Formats: sequence, structure tokens, C-alpha cells
Amino acid sequence: MPHQTERPANYKLGEILQGMIFRGQAVYSENTQTILAHAGLQVDILITAPGRSPVVIESEVMPAREAELDAKARLGLTVNDGGRVIEAAIALRYPLKVRDTNIHTLESYLRGANLSWCVFTQPSEGVVERFPQSGWLTGGVEDLADLVRLVSVPQRAVEQAADTLQEGIEVAAKMLGELSKTRDGITREIARLLGMSDVPQTRRMACAIIANALVFHERIAGMPHGIKPLAAVCGDNVLNPQSETLAAWNAILDINYWAIFAIATDILGQLPSGDATSVLRRLRDTAQSVHATGVDNSHDLTGRIFQKLIADRKYLATYYTLPASAALLARLAVARMEGVDWSSVEAVGKLRVADFACGTGALLSAVYDRIAARYEGSGGSDTAALHKVMMEEVLYGWDVMPSAVHITGSTLSGMEPSVLFDKSRLYTAPYGRMKDGKNVAIGSLELLEASDMFSEINTSDPAMRTGSAGEETAARIRAEIPHESCDLVIMNPPFTRAGSDWEGSERTQDAVKQFRGLSTTLVTQKDMAKRLGRYTKDTCYHGYAGIASAFAALAHRKLKPGGILALVLPLSAANGLSWEAFREMLARQYADVEVLSIASNGNDMAFSADTGMAECLVVARKLRLEERPQDAANFTERKPKLPDRVRFTSLLRRPQNFAHASSIANEIQRGGQIRRIEAGPYEGTPLKVGEEAAGQTITVPSSQDGAGWGAVRIKDYSLSQTAYALSHSMLWLPGQHSSMQLKIAALSALGNRGLHHINIAGSSGPFTKEPPSPTATYPALWNHNAQSETRVVCSPDSQLLVRQGMEDKAATVWKTASRAHLNLDFRFNSQPLTVAFTEERTIGGTAWPNAVFSDTRFDFALCVWGNSTLGLLSYWWHSSRQQSGRGRTTISAVDSLPVLDFRTLTDAQLAKAEEIFEEFRDKELQPAYLADADPNRALLDKRVVCDLLGFDEETYAGVRRLAKKWCAEPSVHGGKARPKGAKPVI
Repeated sequence: MPHQTERPANYKLGEILQGMIFRGQAVYSENTQTILAHAGLQVDILITAPGRSPVVIESEVMPAREAELDAKARLGLTVNDGGRVIEAAIALRYPLKVRDTNIHTLESYLRGANLSWCVFTQPSEGVVERFPQSGWLTGGVEDLADLVRLVSVPQRAVEQAADTLQEGIEVAAKMLGELSKTRDGITREIARLLGMSDVPQTRRMACAIIANALVFHERIAGMPHGIKPLAAVCGDNVLNPQSETLAAWNAILDINYWAIFAIATDILGQLPSGDATSVLRRLRDTAQSVHATGVDNSHDLTGRIFQKLIADRKYLATYYTLPASAALLARLAVARMEGVDWSSVEAVGKLRVADFACGTGALLSAVYDRIAARYEGSGGSDTAALHKVMMEEVLYGWDVMPSAVHITGSTLSGMEPSVLFDKSRLYTAPYGRMKDGKNVAIGSLELLEASDMFSEINTSDPAMRTGSAGEETAARIRAEIPHESCDLVIMNPPFTRAGSDWEGSERTQDAVKQFRGLSTTLVTQKDMAKRLGRYTKDTCYHGYAGIASAFAALAHRKLKPGGILALVLPLSAANGLSWEAFREMLARQYADVEVLSIASNGNDMAFSADTGMAECLVVARKLRLEERPQDAANFTERKPKLPDRVRFTSLLRRPQNFAHASSIANEIQRGGQIRRIEAGPYEGTPLKVGEEAAGQTITVPSSQDGAGWGAVRIKDYSLSQTAYALSHSMLWLPGQHSSMQLKIAALSALGNRGLHHINIAGSSGPFTKEPPSPTATYPALWNHNAQSETRVVCSPDSQLLVRQGMEDKAATVWKTASRAHLNLDFRFNSQPLTVAFTEERTIGGTAWPNAVFSDTRFDFALCVWGNSTLGLLSYWWHSSRQQSGRGRTTISAVDSLPVLDFRTLTDAQLAKAEEIFEEFRDKELQPAYLADADPNRALLDKRVVCDLLGFDEETYAGVRRLAKKWCAEPSVHGGKARPKGAKPVI
């Protein structure tokens, strides 16, 4: 065979990439006329497309010593085609075999070859970043094409456009603010159109919708439909910009784009002519500036600032799914969709994808993008036909806020703005008290009960339009989506929940706070809560888990057998007792369950923006009919299916960009042998991006009783393996070849836990809580006080006084008093104690509920065990690690807390436990995150491990190694810096 150089391979690769990446692309191979002001400079492959940043591929056969230098040298250059600056360049390595491949078989070889590459980007002037930072990504030509799509997003232009858009919206919103001072009836009516209250955030939202419509208007102006440009309808020389703009938007509505322009028309039509002119011209300048950046609408500009504009985010909790996170979840979900002919528009058009809380549409957009990539990668070329079926048939979205549906419709329509479609499946769900004054609706959760529902406001179907310019385009239409009809349900549902901050409390007026959004009254909230209660009977919904668990129930009801569930959930879904039915549902009715979390701290521990709490991604496949052991309407009545395993992936950080998300998804999908949690403390299977550690993966037996998922948000999975073994009565420490028996039991098997604080001194409790007194009849340890909790023996911080007429109930409650108290809300990075001890029997309150044993010797044993490293690990494993440096449990979940089985201890051992307690009663303990460096904690470990339990010095050394690993966990230290000189103590 003739010897080949890289040149013919580049030509062939360019031909393969042509048409695989995105519509309107141009691919130049081995061209010397592509770089502005650099005639004669040859690039191996250059890909350009309208609205995209040009991407260069510099290739070389292995070992490819010059490819990286060549790629970096292309950054910052300007291409002739479109005049854009190169922000991304890929260094590509061909296998050696490419040199010996015949020219006639070169294409087929490249299509099946395993290539490797890295990408260089220039996020700002003079700054060059390599991805991955070390090593190379590997894959086939489809993976390479996918990477080109991802890195072609013009990041600098996107940021510039987003800043411009936000600045213009803020100025226009101030104009509406001035209008509200003199003509507040107008801004109140605009707020009503949006389903919001008349506050500054609502005005910003209204201006955002107008701005977004203007941006889209400018983008489609001049197309064959005869749409006038902005300059012709609201330019400086136009006498009546409002009238001209409304006329132009009505003409656009006659074509389509209903989701974008319907509500924008309603809002603009409400404004007085003079105010409308000021707002329009300010936002026109904004739209033209955005358009000048060359960024197309599909980059979700408005979605980036959408969350800053929502009036009721505190209660609706509609946090924005970050684009990279949405891409990761969509990739994992779409990859599981089996039996689809991705090359066929007709086959794709039969799919049904739903998001019942669509918000900004980030998840639906990510699914669209992934389906489009699979379609084009499979040889499909009719992107116009694909867009039509995606909009008309495939994608379903609901939200209670018209503004959210507007943003979703804008983003999806922007994928192919010139393509007409007859209707879309995007709906504003009825919410709150209905116009008849009697009935209430609970948004898309109405679909729990029915296969269809009325949508009060339709922003998707031109046929439903009822008024002319300036009139509200509301209509009641049937939005239909039958049970078990969806191939994929993907959601980031609201996280609001009922009850107080603690599970197990009595319901008060706060029990309906999950419906406090959109200015609903307390009476309406109660009626909505009752309605939800009726709809969610025998589902995985739990009031203390919150509204997100109701959306999970809705997703399950709408998924067809074999369909894919893909959710963004609070991390409490992994370990919260109130989420037990959800986990049981997955164990009994789903297969291939995958859970992703993030070990990091701060905002980086969430997949959404600004949540301030950890989240997880859950992806699973609903069992097909033939896989179900027994069919029943109520999932709790089904016979257990065969044991399955859940795969947990803990990332070191959340996806930073689309390329990072793609690489993580690719690595997860590669599969291979994954280490099991019961295989011993050898850490999980590494997840790498190039040579960079991206996280670890492990599999855990599925528990069909809904037991908590402890294996989330963990940097070092050897800790989970030790904790898992410990919960199964085995002590298996990192560095030890085998396990040893150590009897462990649930706390409820050894004694009782105390009462919830509401039932002690709350609305139904027999006591009132007062400041402490040295002569208190009923002392209480109620709250955390860091200064007084540095030793295992703590003093009561309150006293309880009996309410008149409740003396008998007070006597009953007092029987739960004890000396041992458990920490419900453990701040590992500031508090030292898992278990506190009081000299006299004391009632435990909010932070320190009682642990009550018939054998009072267990009080001492619990205290020394719980505050040792093994006790810390067990508590951490059992707790919800949703916040940085904090482990939280609930009064109900305390029952299943794994502790040393004190019943198996001899009298001599129980006496030893009391001896150890007496030794440590006056010793200061440092915060738990310094357990490895605390000499007193090390001494306590030695006394518990060697003197109480009878293990040897090697085992003690293993426990101290364990302490070092545990203290290095982000969920333990919470990002808090260690004091100088804090070194591990052996």
C-alpha cells in the first residue's frame, strides 16, 4: 500500500465532518486562503457556520508532537468566512495505521478509527485553556463532530450579548417603575397577564419578554415572509412605534412564532403610547446590539437572566438548570432511548418528551439538541422537517408562569427560526383559584389525575387567538398527554415542601407553603394542598419531601414501559426519610438506575444555578411489561423484581461547559467493570477526562424497601465502602485486606428516640420553653451553642414550664427525658459532638432529641461510640449532606441510625465504656472536621477500638487513616480552611 501523510486523511475527515455538525456549515481542508491577513497560512481543517465561532482542527499522526503547538497558534486569528475570531482549536492525533491505509479505504477506516484529541480555547484575550488539562480525549469521528458543535458556541459574544440584554432590560424596567407611580392599574394588568404580582421583578420580566421578542424579530426580519426590520417599525423616524410594532407582531403571529410573540403583544398593547415608545426604543437598541454580536437565539440568552427576574422564586424554587448540567442529563437520558431509528424524521416524530416544570426550557432544549445531533450523526439531513416534528409532536412543556413558557418557546423556536410549524405543545398550566371563585388548580400536577386538562392561557396555537392587537390572547384548550405515553420525562422540578424545617412535625399553616407562589391566599393554598393530597394517594409523593416528589410521581405516571426518567432533585432525595417511597418506586419498577452527585462545596455542589444546596441527577428506565413480576395499579403492591444495582457517580465538580459535560457523559456510557461497594475499601472506579480525575463510580445493591442512598457526594468511595460494611456489622478499614465482625444495629432496636420538639413545646406540646434555671424541674437541651458543646457533657440551655391544664400530658412527655442526646443538625466544620450527655435526665429539643434506653449503661456506650471516628462516619453515612460542611437527619430517621449494638457488649465492656466516658468528660474536642488532627479524638479512638472493642494497634491505625480520609471530604470540611499546624495524629 502506498505510504500516506496526514493530508489525504484531512481531506477525508473534512468530507466526513461535512454535514455531520450543524446546518449551514462550511468545511475547508488543507486551505491556504482561510485566515484574514495571513495569506498562505495553511490550516488542516476549518469549520465555520453562521452564528458560530470558527473551529480549527490541527492534526498529526501519532505521536503528534507538533499538533498542540499548531492548534494553539490558531487561536485569536480571524477567518475570511464571516470575519469571526477563532476561539477554539482542536489538536487531533491520528493512529499510526492511517499512514498505511489505502486511499480507497481511508474513509471507512477513519469512520471506525479510535482518534484522540484535546481542545484549546481562548475565553479572553491572552488566556489559553486546554481541555482536558492533561491527557487526551478519545472517541470516533461522531464524537469529534460532537465536540466541534460544542466548542463552536461563541462564548465571548454570548457573554457580551447577555450583559447587553440585561442592561437594557433593567433600564426599561425602571421606566415601567415610573409608570406604576402614576398609572399603577396598567402595571397591575401586565402583572396579571404574567400571573405575577405587581413588583419590580415582574416589570423586569415584562421587559425581558418584550426584549426577547425584539431580538427574535430582528433575527427573522428580511426572510421570505416579508417581516419588516426593527428600524422600520420602531426606528427613530417612525411616528407611532407601538402601533407599527404591534402590526408587525400580528403579521408574525399569522406566520407562527406564537410562543414568542403572543404574550409580548399582550404586554406591549397595555402600555400608553408614549411609554411604549420609550420602552420600545430602549429595547430596540438592546436587541440590535445583541443581534450585532452575531449570536443566534439558540444560545439561551434570555434564559441566563430569567432566574433573576422571577418574583416568587423563594417559594416556587424554579432554579435555572445550568446549560452544561442540562446537556449532561440530556445526553445520559437520550443515550438510553432504545429502538429508535435516529436517521428517520418519521421515527423521531413518534417520540414523546415531556417536562412538566419547564422553566427556561433548558432541559427540553438540551434534549432537542441531543436528538438533532443523533439525527444528523446518523445521516439525517432534513433539519427543517426534524424541527417541524420536534415542535409539533415531540416536545411537551408545562409551566405555571406564562413568562417561562415564553422563554421555552423562544429557545426551541430559535433552533430553526425560518421553519414554520402548525402548533407546539407548550402550555401555561392553570394555577391557584379559578375564575369561578370556587375551584382551584395545581398547575401541571392536574395531570396526575387525568390524561388531559384545560390550559387557561395558550401561548402556542395561533388558532386559539381570541383578540386583536392589545387584547389578551387567553383561551381554554385541552392539553392532552395520556398516562404511560412518554418516551422520556426530564425535569428539574420545584423543591418547595410542606411542613416545618424538620420531618415529623405536626402540620401547621406552613404545611401548604409549597403553594404560596403567585400570590395565592392561605385559603387557596389549603384547597390546593387538599387537591394534591387526593391526586397523590398511593404514589411516591410525601409532603415533607416537597412538591418535587409529586412531580416525580407525575413523571412515573406519564412514562410508558421502557421510558426514561431523568430528574434533577435535591440531594435529600438520596437519604431523606420522606423520599423513601420514591426510592422504593425506583427499586421496584425501574432498572438501570443511575445517580450523579457532586462532592464539591458551595454553588459547585448543585447542577442548578443559585440553589445553595447539593443536588443529584437521577436517570432510570421504567420496566417494560414483560419485565414486571406482577402488574398492579399501586406500585407498593407489586411483587419485588429481581435484585438490581444502582450506579452512583460522584463528580469532583459540576460540568463546567458543554465539552466537559459531553466528556463526562461519554465516560459514564463507556461502562466496563465498575467496583462494587461491598468489595472492600479500595475506592470506586476512577472517572477520568483525559488524565484528569473527574470523580469516582461505584455500584450498590438496590434496596427495595427504599433505604437511603448513602453513596452520594463522596470524593473518596473507600469511605462509603467502610461505612457500608459497618452498617452490615463488618469493620473493613482502608488498607486492611479483609473485614472483621463488629455488631451494628439500628438505634430503634436498642431503645427509643425522643419526641419532636413541636410535641414538647410547640403548638400541641404541654410545655413552654423558658431560659435555663439551676433549679429547673424540667431542664431541656434545646439548641446548639458552639461555645458550650466542646465537651461530651453539656449543660441544659433551657427549662420547660407546664402549661395549665396539660399536667398529665407533661408527665407523659417527661418520661422520654434521658441523659443521652443525638445531634440532628451536625455542622461538621464547627461542632464536635455527635452525642451529647447531660448529668441529669433532660428533655431534648430542636437540635438534641433524646436517646432513651432501658439499660442506662447504654448512655455511656452511645456517647463514647458516637463521638469516635467510627461513630462520626456512621452518622455522616446516614445523614443528608445537602449543605456544605453539614450533615442533617430527622427525628424519624434517627430510628435507623446505625450504632454499635450495645446488647452484645459484656458487663465488663459496658463498665469499660463508662470508664472511658469518665476519662473524657472534661476533655475538649475539636470540631469534627479536625478529627484526624485532634489528639483527644485520637485518644478516644484508641480507647474505643482497642480497650472497649478489643481490636489491635493495626486496627487502631486503620481507624486513624479513616479519620484522615473522612476529614478530607468536601461535605465534611465544607471548604473551611484547616488551622495552621493541624496535622494528622496517629
